[in-house]
Amino acid sequence: MSESKRLLVLAGSYAEAENEGIYAYELNEDTGSLSKLDGIAGVKNPTFVNVDAEGNKLYAIGETASAEGNKMSEAVALSIDPSTGKLTLLNRNDSISAPPCHIQRDPSGKYLILSSYHGGLVGLQALTDNGEVGALLDEKKHKGQGAHPERQDKPHVHSAFFSPDGKYMMVQDLGADNIAIYSIDADKNELVLHSETKTHPGAGPRHLAFHPNGQFAYVINEVDSSITSFQYDAAAGTLTELSTVSTLPDGYDGKENTTAEITVSNDGRYVYGSNRGHDSIVVFAVDADKGHLTLVEHVSAEGEHPRHFALTPNGKLLIAANRDTNNLVTFTVDQESGRLKYTGHSTGVSKPVCVKPVYL
Repeated sequence: MSESKRLLVLAGSYAEAENEGIYAYELNEDTGSLSKLDGIAGVKNPTFVNVDAEGNKLYAIGETASAEGNKMSEAVALSIDPSTGKLTLLNRNDSISAPPCHIQRDPSGKYLILSSYHGGLVGLQALTDNGEVGALLDEKKHKGQGAHPERQDKPHVHSAFFSPDGKYMMVQDLGADNIAIYSIDADKNELVLHSETKTHPGAGPRHLAFHPNGQFAYVINEVDSSITSFQYDAAAGTLTELSTVSTLPDGYDGKENTTAEITVSNDGRYVYGSNRGHDSIVVFAVDADKGHLTLVEHVSAEGEHPRHFALTPNGKLLIAANRDTNNLVTFTVDQESGRLKYTGHSTGVSKPVCVKPVYL
């Protein structure tokens, strides 16, 4: 990393199209303070973003409506000026046929993947050679339901994450207690269902994170507030359940809790998850040989409804997005113990949903 690069934090949020919804901040790595550089309006509910650091681009989801008034999706491309943090709209294109909740970019940089919770859909979208959003190429609608009568009465696709080698894509279906594993047929520009992994009944898988060794994957389950460890067979493209732990303290009987985000430290020693209701970040230590998790601590999110969080590239800071208290909060990360400490810095932003720290 060159000395000229600085750490930016790109954020998505709930917002009406006429209001700012995508933000760029500079993060001071010494203090943990955030300074706003830019904000851009024009996109309805750009809740989730994906950053292409090499291309200085940001991709966001947006909500649109069809001529008949049905809720639809769009994918939006923006350029990021690394010297100023200024965001500029490059282009936008229609996407999947239901409102979106997550956006992902494949490792080759040829495709975007959009997920729809309400539609139970996952879609494959083209990226042009210059990094703009191309046409929707394929859309797969899931089937099935889970054990929870209200939360899991139909499919709810929540996210897509690629295997470390980029060969397979894990699509978490909260409504069907299922992880659908796809490959991409680049000749036909299609999503091909490769295998499926059922979670335990009533889990509600939401997001997934791979261990750096590529042998383990961790799935945070929204409905029953748990994290499941899986063994990943890269050759077969399959996940095998190992164990499950609660994200909540023993005996917790407070307000209703749902989980949100999960990530693994760069050294693979710790797994972090967020609780909405308990309003905490939970820290687990990883058994490097078996992949199992052991509780380290729970830390207050310093706000309500931590919808998302992220570790900085060097792993020394964690940024949490608290949607219901309209703030971004930073924590230092003890590299030895994995423990978090609030820096004292909280930055106001309307209904933040996603944060992506990146050197530009």
